[in-house]
Amino acid sequence: MLKKLLIVAAISAISVTAFASDAARAEAKQVIDLKDGSTVYFFKDGKMAMEDKLGRAVRMKKDTVMETKDGQKILMHGDEVMRLDSLLKKDYGGGG
Repeated sequence: MLKKLLIVAAISAISVTAFASDAARAEAKQVIDLKDGSTVYFFKDGKMAMEDKLGRAVRMKKDTVMETKDGQKILMHGDEVMRLDSLLKKDYGGGG
């Protein structure tokens, strides 16, 4: 019984994370998944923001090198952590 409950909780957490980023994905010009499970959002104004693998907006230092799932390297420019945080919370009704 406990095992089934844990499986349901894990599946629910994954689906909530997927829905939480809908507003952010709609706002972004491009979204790239990173090797560590994080996601980088490129906005139309050229600025970027990063979401960790748990679905939280996280601060990145300028020129931080990140590796994409396919092995490419990209540099962080324009840390828009508050912008992404607002978009991620928008689907929960807690922001924006």
